[in-house]
Amino acid sequence: MQVPSISKQPTLRLGADWLSSEEPEVTETFLSSLSEHAIAALPYLFEFWALPHQLPPADVWRTWVVLGGRGAGKTRAGAEWVRREVEGPRPLDPGRSRRVALVGETYDQVRDVMVQGESGILACCPPDRKPEWVATKRQLEWPNGATAKCYSANDPEALRGPQFDAAWVDELAKWPKPDDTWDMLQFALRLGERPRQVVTTTPRAVPLLKQIINMTSTVMTTAPTEANRAYLAASFLEEIRQRYAGTRLGRQELDGVLLDDVEGALWTSEAIEANRVETVPALDRIVVAVDPPVTGHKGSDDCGIVVAGLMAQGDPRNWKAYVLEDATVSAKTPLQWAEAAVEAAARHQAERVVAEVNQGGDLVETVLRQVDDLMPYRAVRATRGKAVRAEPVAALYEQGRVKHVRGLGDLEDQMCQMTNHGFKGKGSPDRVDALVWALTELLLDAPKPKADPQIRSL
Repeated sequence: MQVPSISKQPTLRLGADWLSSEEPEVTETFLSSLSEHAIAALPYLFEFWALPHQLPPADVWRTWVVLGGRGAGKTRAGAEWVRREVEGPRPLDPGRSRRVALVGETYDQVRDVMVQGESGILACCPPDRKPEWVATKRQLEWPNGATAKCYSANDPEALRGPQFDAAWVDELAKWPKPDDTWDMLQFALRLGERPRQVVTTTPRAVPLLKQIINMTSTVMTTAPTEANRAYLAASFLEEIRQRYAGTRLGRQELDGVLLDDVEGALWTSEAIEANRVETVPALDRIVVAVDPPVTGHKGSDDCGIVVAGLMAQGDPRNWKAYVLEDATVSAKTPLQWAEAAVEAAARHQAERVVAEVNQGGDLVETVLRQVDDLMPYRAVRATRGKAVRAEPVAALYEQGRVKHVRGLGDLEDQMCQMTNHGFKGKGSPDRVDALVWALTELLLDAPKPKADPQIRSL
């Protein structure tokens, strides 16, 4: 096998993967082929060790956004990018950038994480070009004259006046004054031929982050926590998987997914997480609700299929529903979604299927009967708009009467994009429609409590 040259950029990007997957003798041959200086330099050649999301895209860009879960290697990516900007071929040679802004939530966090942290700039730099930390100036100073100065998102006015040709922005999604700080930084980022900035953050649905991502001059890389598992404690990964896997918070904090909570949404991430359960009690009823697509061919909307159960104890006003599964499918034919609905009912031993028939009429029942002619079935017809139907169901969540198990991420995404003015996401809210029908069947159409005969009107 040909031993890759560490001087070639494409090979460097695959170097660590290649080296770790080869037989010991191949690894030994490769290392023995390197000079003493190359061996000494190898730990500092980040392109050799980096994960794909930690390297800047080759496109022309002004802003590179690195979205990742906790521990995904975002800080290392930012620190190494600063090195890439300021270092020249030799210790005293100039790099591409000479004046860098380091901006974080507070001055302490910039110092403790971005500068002095285990994956910070000081830890990444080789000894012959390591910068000096000047605490009185809150500044790093390189042997070649480059500097990197610290700024806090609590103090955006401090960015009024200085100017830079590069910037590293960390954890923008939790900045206390995001818009003011970002605006001041953009005015200051005006040196050089093409000033650039890197944003490393765990995603949160803050308007500024979404605006930055949607700009044509922005490129983005993403990665879950698992991508960096080789450098994380096994006990940490096991604990967070058990605690957060399959939750909306886990998708944000572990998978690095930017969850879109729309302003004025009927549901929020916080409300959904507050109603999350680990175990489901014995249930008195289970139903499968179906929102069939208008047509049944490639390119049609998905068929919303949601399974929910009811714990009916005591006063019906205190009954609770549990959303058990989102079995939504993208079906090319009506028979395919009917089979998926019947299979979901069998998995959960549901007592009936509830299906909206506005679009399909009797055809919906006919297709279901082709799969299971004995399946208990109830047709429901929408007489009001989707948002109007969803509002009373959202109120049940506010009352704490609806609980979610894990693994309902796609459904919960749609819920957080449904407002009282309609659905703000892409396509049709098929999953939410099915959810609304299931909870309407179990709770809103449940028997009303009988009046106490001892209470008489005056």
